[in-house]
Amino acid sequence: MDSKEVLRLFMLEFSENLKKVRESKFKSMDQVAQNSAFDSSNYNKFENGKGNPTIETMLKMSSAFGISPKDLFNFEFDITKYKIDE
Repeated sequence: MDSKEVLRLFMLEFSENLKKVRESKFKSMDQVAQNSAFDSSNYNKFENGKGNPTIETMLKMSSAFGISPKDLFNFEFDITKYKIDE
């Protein structure tokens, strides 16, 4: 499988978890923007699986949500199911 396709699948799982985390702390994406260094459109792309956040961005997310960075990855993704061609 193409590595970009595996990344897309991973980011879909990441974004679903990110939404769960956000909903446990804030009702809306606008509240994230009001309580952190993110504007809602920038944060929106991560929650919709369209962006690829840097480590720095993930640390900012963790800080805004008051969670450990590892909690952003609290979801199942079995990489052994995929043979990456690239």
